[in-house]
Amino acid sequence: MDYINAALLGIIEGITEFLPISSTGHLIIAEQWLGHRSDMFNIVIQAGAILAVTIIYWRRLLDLVLGWREPENRDYAAKLIVAFLITAILGLVVKKVLHFELPETATPIAWALIIGGFWMIFAEWAAARKAPHKEITWLVAILVGIAQIVAGVFPGTSRSGATIFVAMLAGTGNRAAATEFAFLVGIPTMYAASGYELLKTFKDGGAANEDWTALGIAFVVSTIVAFVAVKWLLAYIRSNRFTLFAVYRIILGVLLLGMAATGLIG
Repeated sequence: MDYINAALLGIIEGITEFLPISSTGHLIIAEQWLGHRSDMFNIVIQAGAILAVTIIYWRRLLDLVLGWREPENRDYAAKLIVAFLITAILGLVVKKVLHFELPETATPIAWALIIGGFWMIFAEWAAARKAPHKEITWLVAILVGIAQIVAGVFPGTSRSGATIFVAMLAGTGNRAAATEFAFLVGIPTMYAASGYELLKTFKDGGAANEDWTALGIAFVVSTIVAFVAVKWLLAYIRSNRFTLFAVYRIILGVLLLGMAATGLIG
């Protein structure tokens, strides 16, 4: 049964990590029924989702590295680096100075889902009124870096959702261009976060009692499911808005508030 639960958590992570519906929020809620998991478990299955996106964008990443002599590639890579550094620096401040910890109850996640849903509807409407173009400006890069931290501090916000819509509102009206930049900057950000937490876990001896078989199953499942989910999303947004995800967030948030009020979840 534990292996089945691990696979289910891998499926949830794979579906929700890059769709704008919040993976952290879904995992915190799911663990109330499927059992609480260690920080290492959650980190490793997240790494599976990151690996899937790295595989999808391998050609784009290779072009940026091998084509660094081209001004366009250098400019794009520099903006990715700036967005990442902003996230890394602010992330350390939040973690080390403010001693931030994720909430363990559903209510703050529910409100983040609802507010984020209405924010997405507004952002989509506002972005549609702008001239669509694919350029990533420095303002977009800076705001995307900040948005990643906001999403981390408020589980339920969705890192991908926050970064995509900030990019769209800040000047990149094209959904595909905003999504690509958000996903590419998420790769080093999430690898760095996963690596940091893994080193911390090993240092503290938290890996000693880990069920490595369950963890391996969840990692593989997360990678496969995330690959399929992201491929589907990239095809979907070519001709569709994000409204479907916004409506889902609002409905889920309301349901969670109701369940919390009746004691069905913590």
